[in-house]
Amino acid sequence: MDRTERFYKIEHLIRSRGCVSFAELIEALEVSPATLKRDLAYLRERLDAPIEYDAGENGYRFGQQWRGGKHELPGMWFNEAELHALLTMQQMLAGLDEQGVVGRHLQPMFDKITGMLGVDAAEADELRRRVKLIGTARRRVASDSFETVGSAVVKRRRLAIRYRKKRDGVASEREVSPQRLVHHRHAWYLDAWCHASDAYRRFALDGIEGATLLDTEAKAVPLAELEAELDQGYGIFAGGRPREAELVFNAETAAWVSREEWHPAQRSEFLPDGRWRLRLPYVDDTELLMDLLRHAGRVDVVAPPELRDAYAARLRQAAAALPV
Repeated sequence: MDRTERFYKIEHLIRSRGCVSFAELIEALEVSPATLKRDLAYLRERLDAPIEYDAGENGYRFGQQWRGGKHELPGMWFNEAELHALLTMQQMLAGLDEQGVVGRHLQPMFDKITGMLGVDAAEADELRRRVKLIGTARRRVASDSFETVGSAVVKRRRLAIRYRKKRDGVASEREVSPQRLVHHRHAWYLDAWCHASDAYRRFALDGIEGATLLDTEAKAVPLAELEAELDQGYGIFAGGRPREAELVFNAETAAWVSREEWHPAQRSEFLPDGRWRLRLPYVDDTELLMDLLRHAGRVDVVAPPELRDAYAARLRQAAAALPV
């Protein structure tokens, strides 16, 4: 039995019997006295377990604080590999949580995980530094707005927001029923039912200049309906009539682009000459054109004609902007 299993068994024996002697614990755990002493010390010092030695009964029991119902030992146990995975997850979360809102609430849990690993703060920090997330072009969101929006999503409450559109800079006051938070390419978005337009809308959180949590319950909508409305486009752009793009990448690029997922509903195949054909749905071509420009000279936009024309126009604009 590994160490975490022993911790669980010690907790179970004391909880079920009330008081357990040192000899009974050794017999049940099949460990040496030195190992048991280390386990008991670890439970007390690292996991804050209120284990006390009762001299009168010559055994170990939970202290008065536990018996009063104010303390419980953790109900979930992890082995060492799982704890390392959780610390890795913490670092990944930090890469998404530039406002520090989520991390602030989860930090006590991660401090406990560090304690369960038996390492000090410096060692835990060294473990986390072994995972690095590189992000560029992040869009900052005010932490108070992020936290208010997140609370509204969880509590299923409506929001009053002041929202400024990116394209024309026009600001408006809206009442919305939040449905979910979306993270896409280093930016956060709110999918919501907009009561002003009586339709689904996707709001960039960095465009929300103010958010107030209302007492009114959010409009309940089926998640499948939300996904059908907002997840059919390409990237973050949604709403409108879906069209299908047909792209053909040259053989050199196909070797690695074919491993990418551009859209969950994409269809693809290798052609006899080694090129790779990709078909995918899109609604707005803005983000799709951005991705196509990364492969300029190595991809042919076959269809539809309007996408092919828009791509050609972008290439001409880029070429014209080059210094002579």
